[in-house]
Amino acid sequence: MSDGRLARGERTRRSVLDAAVAMASVEGLEGLSLARLALTLGVSKSGLFTHWPDKQHLQLAIVEHATRQWTELIVAPALARPRGVRRLWALHEQRLGFYEAETLPGGCFFAAVQHEFDDWPGPVHDAIAQALVDWLALLRQVAVQAGELGELRPDTDPEQLAFEINALGEAVVTHLRLMPGGSHGLLHSRRAVLDRLRALSTDPSILPSLSSLSNLTETENAS
Repeated sequence: MSDGRLARGERTRRSVLDAAVAMASVEGLEGLSLARLALTLGVSKSGLFTHWPDKQHLQLAIVEHATRQWTELIVAPALARPRGVRRLWALHEQRLGFYEAETLPGGCFFAAVQHEFDDWPGPVHDAIAQALVDWLALLRQVAVQAGELGELRPDTDPEQLAFEINALGEAVVTHLRLMPGGSHGLLHSRRAVLDRLRALSTDPSILPSLSSLSNLTETENAS
């Protein structure tokens, strides 16, 4: 019986955090509270206090959950691709696919909260910063592996390449949410990263062609 209660508690916790990440992608973390979540989800506030004693614990749990979601839906599928430049491309493509599918109503949790906490030192700031550090480190590691496999030119700077790929991913969120015809940002970002990887690759033929991206976009627009 205790195992059943634990399982139900974990399901409740996960459903609350799913909702919290979605809400924070639009409104940020500061506006969220246990009372607000309880009202939105139609559950008791006292029940939520059994999981998170205060707002900071809730915020940290939300950041951790968003990180886990990013890992499951973006990182894990990309890491199933062959090592090297194809895996590097897959990390960017999975990220854009996450945005394109409108998995979160605000597009990206981290884009919403990074600017909210960039000037506020403390545990929540540190957790958000660590998520970005880990993502950049992964991009850099995959770029290093591509170099070791001989798939990138010897003069490639993995840290610079990681920075560029991340920046081109972040730019898409602004275009999708703010700019007229923002979906074009997806194509521009794909083209920019693919063009960069093909220029640095010792064998560009293992990557998609730029024309294939254009054809894909034309098909989507026609439908």
